Amino acid sequence: MIEEDTIKVIIVDDVAETRENIRKLLQFESDLEIAGVAATGREGIQLARDTSPDVVIMDINMPDMDGITAAEIIRKELPSIQIIVLSVQGDPNYMRKAMLAGVRDFLTKPPIVDEMIHAVRRAGELAKEERKKMDERYPADAGTHAAGDGHSRSAMSYGKVVAVYSPKGGVGCTTLATNLAITLHSEETPVVLVDAKLQFGDVSVMLNERARNSIVDLAPRSSELDPDIVEDVLITHNSSGIKLLAAPSRPEYAENITGEQFRDILAYLRRLYAYIIVDTSSYLSDVVISAIDVSSIVILIATQNIPSINNVRLFLDLSNTLGFERERILFVLNHYDKRIAITSDAVGENLSKEISVVIPKDERVVVPSVNRGIPFVMNTKKHAVSQAILELAETVRYRLSEIDAARDVVNM
Repeated sequence: MIEEDTIKVIIVDDVAETRENIRKLLQFESDLEIAGVAATGREGIQLARDTSPDVVIMDINMPDMDGITAAEIIRKELPSIQIIVLSVQGDPNYMRKAMLAGVRDFLTKPPIVDEMIHAVRRAGELAKEERKKMDERYPADAGTHAAGDGHSRSAMSYGKVVAVYSPKGGVGCTTLATNLAITLHSEETPVVLVDAKLQFGDVSVMLNERARNSIVDLAPRSSELDPDIVEDVLITHNSSGIKLLAAPSRPEYAENITGEQFRDILAYLRRLYAYIIVDTSSYLSDVVISAIDVSSIVILIATQNIPSINNVRLFLDLSNTLGFERERILFVLNHYDKRIAITSDAVGENLSKEISVVIPKDERVVVPSVNRGIPFVMNTKKHAVSQAILELAETVRYRLSEIDAARDVVNM
């Protein structure tokens, strides 16, 4: 029987000799318990589900699924589990991708015995602290957890992060993100809109709200958030019911927020809201990269001009290099004007990426909406631009269901 203070560990590596060596290194430590071993990334994910360990020691290079992808899936499903990645490579790019996937520690092969044992104990203690916090937030007899404004979500139900991004500024990301958030929001699917344009965010202006608090108030406490702290900082948009996490009130405050803190905040918001819509800046800062990495879907926006299309091409090439799956990208053509010779079909063909939704240009509707701080989907759904937002919301829901179904098949 495993004692309460014992740290449960599973080992995932495709080389049997390595698995056995690590097991031998750890088995004589009285406070460590080997709960199982797995030879592939998919086996490791299932073993984590079956055994609920405190720590997973994960190889980074495996034939069926790399350790970073497996770690990301485990952390999304079982966020208290801490991952230690092993690799023969000390490449900083691997380390960065591993940390963005939620990996707690990164050790090179072969690991130094004392270093590995210390890393496992440190990760195990953190896992138990995280589990204790979750137990306090989600009592077993409660079944649900209130998200401050009366919405309830299952303790094991996690929301979806949707990043709205364009590598070119001025294409309407904030307008789209705001109207999409309101369209997706309901009693069953509460939405929080996060302004990740940390220097010059204007989501609160778009909603005609005065931001008393901002993400700056959450960042220092990103690893110890609770519902009361979050509720004190979020703004309620009374007309629609969505919640807003505003950008800092002064541009220089943006420097106080790290990518890791931003990632932790999004991870916590997933426990409270069905959708976390993130309005991002065009500059790929650590914060924006963190948002994109943890997103279930990225809505990629372009307009009918060559600089915008060219920048989207560069981003798609970069996403391929970083291993970001294209099926997670929804390509949207915004401000579409039929009078311009560059057609939506031509843009999609040129970039070898299907355009999911075309949003028409309608300055008579959009400009007054922005100036009044009243999202246009709240006034009328008859206009073509509002219909396009409704179509986008349905496309988001459908694509998320497709991704979940595909992941379930892979993990069977």
